[in-house]
Amino acid sequence: MNAARQTVPLVDDRISKKNFEKLADFIYSYSGIKMPPTKMTMLEGRIRRRLRATGFVRFDDYCDYLFNGEGLEQEAVYLIDAVTTNKTDFFREPNHFAYMTEHALPDLVRRGVNDIRTWSSACSTGAEPYTMAMVLDNFCAERSATKYSILATDLSTEVLETARRGIYGSDLMQPVPSAFRRRYVMESVDTRRREVRIHPDLRSHVGFARLNLMDQSYPVKTKLHIVFCRNVLIYFDKKTQGGVLTRLTDCLEKGGYLFIGHSESITGFDLPVKQVANTVFQRL
Repeated sequence: MNAARQTVPLVDDRISKKNFEKLADFIYSYSGIKMPPTKMTMLEGRIRRRLRATGFVRFDDYCDYLFNGEGLEQEAVYLIDAVTTNKTDFFREPNHFAYMTEHALPDLVRRGVNDIRTWSSACSTGAEPYTMAMVLDNFCAERSATKYSILATDLSTEVLETARRGIYGSDLMQPVPSAFRRRYVMESVDTRRREVRIHPDLRSHVGFARLNLMDQSYPVKTKLHIVFCRNVLIYFDKKTQGGVLTRLTDCLEKGGYLFIGHSESITGFDLPVKQVANTVFQRL
């Protein structure tokens, strides 16, 4: 007699409504990112790799590990890494870098600033702070007495590792002006590798660290002259936006500049700034 064939039951590989709400509440409280029900399928796709990494088969088991066991403290960073969006390009929203070169930096130098301190507060994989570094280095090269430094932070440890390495696909360099590419970007010696690396001299001006914009205070010891917080506020609700913007402006020197994304606004917030260009504000 043939042995009866055993069948493996299909796994219901979907997040239940209850667990989706728990995950959405945690993600919001931890990172300020809203996760409406319309993003349930997206969330499933994003955290499926965390199931594989932790050895779970079902979303229910993974969520039980997070919320009923001791897994949340260990898993929180990896979960947030999985769900955060990290779209970034070199010289993204180029008008901001033109404003830096033509207005903000000359204004700071005229006012006697000889050590320009800047911050890329949601640096993702590093394109923004390295673009800032190219602009600053080129500006300061003509003024030997002027120095600069860049603090680059992000919530995601994964993108910070990429940013620290400074290695990118060569196709990402297309928006970078040719003079900057020659000066600041190193081609791979292996022509088969379509990769480039940011020059170590430029990388030395950028310090990377993990920071959560939801924190109630930011560990910035010395006030800054330029702060970039672009294309992050759109993921927050109004209350969270107000708190983040208040803390960011608190980190600015008087006369310093805040840059936000072109699709973002500070309308409705009582902040000690004046608008000086499209999505560019100066601390009063």
